[in-house]
Amino acid sequence: MRLGVLDVGSNTVHLLVVDAHPGARPLPAHSHKAELRLAELLDERGAIADAGVERLIATVQDALTAAEDKGCEEVLPFATSAVREASNADSVLSRVYAETGIALQVLSGEEEARLTFLAARRWFGWSAGKLFLLDIGGGSLEVGFGIDEEPDAAVSLPLGAGRLTAGWLRGDPADPGEVKVLRRHVRAQIARTVGEFSRFGSPDHVVATSKTFKQLARIAGAPGSGFGLYVQRSLTRASLAEWVPRLATMTSSERSTLPGVSAGRAAQLLAGALVAEGAMDLFGVEALEICPWALREGVILRRLDHLP
Repeated sequence: MRLGVLDVGSNTVHLLVVDAHPGARPLPAHSHKAELRLAELLDERGAIADAGVERLIATVQDALTAAEDKGCEEVLPFATSAVREASNADSVLSRVYAETGIALQVLSGEEEARLTFLAARRWFGWSAGKLFLLDIGGGSLEVGFGIDEEPDAAVSLPLGAGRLTAGWLRGDPADPGEVKVLRRHVRAQIARTVGEFSRFGSPDHVVATSKTFKQLARIAGAPGSGFGLYVQRSLTRASLAEWVPRLATMTSSERSTLPGVSAGRAAQLLAGALVAEGAMDLFGVEALEICPWALREGVILRRLDHLP
């Protein structure tokens, strides 16, 4: 069957169309995305402003048109932290449903972590042993650990690259004092969760998903997307420690000239790098491997698991 998964994230609204059936690898057939940056459209009350809701509705309608054009039998719609944490989330969801017919499923942070972990487990397989997962989105950081398809521990922290950039880094280039304060905040938040994971012992394999980690690995020397999905891409803590101070002195336009860094994500890269470095440092990770699959694939895999 042809499935569409509609991901209303903090940065983008992304429709991924795949050809899939139980027991087989989902094959991407089409991708339709629009940068919406919901995490940056919150007003002083923490609500998504009317203009942002209208843009969201128009974007969802465009995605549904694309899904119909590509012959999707079913669309799996979900929303993550930007909608989940908006003070007017209920009214936003009601308006989206009234005007598009789409009932967005709002995932909890733990559900995000668990579904992303499932995708990573399926990608690397059982031979990966005890798996430790990091995922930096626009609104949150997800962490998971386990030996099965369901992680033994999964948490979500409000440390997304878009959220932190909008709330903590106002200059371009960033003010050194603001960078220092944000670094302290990030590490304090992550440190609260370390004990929850350390009791399970050391992982056999550490992996990371998300655009942020992919871009950080790319600027640190990992192969580009042109080499395909199956080329191993890794990121070391040592290379990240070299890049963070360099990113802190660069403007967004300067970052956008780096390999693999898009203009739309360049402003968020510093905050994402601070989170990545803090997580790798506090969890004692010297190197990790980039996983091509993430939350969207996890949603698809879970749906396929429940097909008759």
